[in-house]
Amino acid sequence: MLKLTNTLSGKKEDFIPLDPSHVRLYACGPTVYSYAHIGNARMGVVFDLLVRVMKCLYPHVTYVSNITDVDDKIINAAAQTKEPIEALTEKFAAIYNQDLAKLGVQRPDIQPKATEHIGDMVSLIGSLIRKGHAYEAEGHVLFNVPSFPQYGALSHRSRDDQIAGSRVEIAPYKKDPADFVLWKPSSDDQPGWDSPWGRGRPGWHIECSAMAERHLGLPFDLHGGGADLKFPHHENEIAQSCCAHDHEDDITSFAKYWVHNGFVTVKNEKISKSVGNVVLVHDLIEKGIHGEVIRFALLTAHYRQPLDWSDSLVAQCYQTFKKMYKTLREVEDIKIAECDVKETEFFAALCDDLNTPKALAELSRVITDLKKAEKRDQKAKLKGELVAITKLFGILQYNKEEWDSTFQEDVSPEAGEMIAKLIAERQAARMNKDFARADEIRATLDSMDIVVEDTPQGAKWHKVS
Repeated sequence: MLKLTNTLSGKKEDFIPLDPSHVRLYACGPTVYSYAHIGNARMGVVFDLLVRVMKCLYPHVTYVSNITDVDDKIINAAAQTKEPIEALTEKFAAIYNQDLAKLGVQRPDIQPKATEHIGDMVSLIGSLIRKGHAYEAEGHVLFNVPSFPQYGALSHRSRDDQIAGSRVEIAPYKKDPADFVLWKPSSDDQPGWDSPWGRGRPGWHIECSAMAERHLGLPFDLHGGGADLKFPHHENEIAQSCCAHDHEDDITSFAKYWVHNGFVTVKNEKISKSVGNVVLVHDLIEKGIHGEVIRFALLTAHYRQPLDWSDSLVAQCYQTFKKMYKTLREVEDIKIAECDVKETEFFAALCDDLNTPKALAELSRVITDLKKAEKRDQKAKLKGELVAITKLFGILQYNKEEWDSTFQEDVSPEAGEMIAKLIAERQAARMNKDFARADEIRATLDSMDIVVEDTPQGAKWHKVS
């Protein structure tokens, strides 16, 4: 049975679906005005792994993760770049999906955009006003937090902490300092839609309530995202959705389970533009760090714990990948014995609140046993297990040629580029029968401890260890 730590209760619980024949979950996706940072990627990778596990356990799983394409940050970014808002959001939504795909993250079953659900948001806001949980003031519509006594149940924050933590703008039209915006007016140069309260745009929090209800129905099984969304975003979603449907006394009437992944830090400091330690996934990929290595690094720590991102973490994961791919190459001629991944200790570890450190220890054990195995049937069984668990984990999904070209270097990307150019020049010299130049280049490579092997698929190289 799958066990998960439910933020709502603060305890690890058995995950019991509302309908075992159809599990439904939602995770808050990106606001698309710039490149995703490594913290955004951790959420994508963690929930991708959770969905993979669930799809092994249940016959039908629907995973929804949204795109926020209307937001003040987007408006500001478009003004700075002088780029049309729609063009900006489409560009960065595409880049987000492309970058995460390189990390082995599968697209959500449904990826709704906020701008496609304005009507749903207007309807939800209207219901809250009619039921006395929201009010109109100076072109704004605000949710009245004191009208929902259970506000704070998810984040376990006191009244004072709620007000301090929400960092809300002081506005004279608010009935209570903790009240938050559901709808705001738009000027002529800002995106806006007609509504009963005038031309305007939605507040951020109402977006996910509307999209989750539209695509999953209420209640659904699980909601989650990064720990930074716990308050006020997810707290506000619960308030809106419960109150709009007359379930003020049942905070599970929106989502039964809540799951949050921990922060990613850099040198033990929270990622922040002001600190200057923002690490972009796009930049890591452009620098030649393979997406599988990034994915693996993000899963080395338990999802609920902080993860400190560093060059040394990447280097350690890179060496682990070299070992894993080398092991697979060594048993390339061994036929795989079929393995049901659900029967492995690796899968059992993931079912225990996505315990990736324990799962990776089991992965290491399988690799060690495979290297030590002497009989072909033993190797076939262990290779089958290795292939099954790494497929579930979203790694080792490249064929032999891709392995060799991607993971053979034990040098920096810059040095690897130089070596590739020397090898290409050597190949050209050989084709032109300039063997003196070819030998000269080979001597240069030898001096760098680079061994070149000429194969039917072309020249391959590795660094002497």
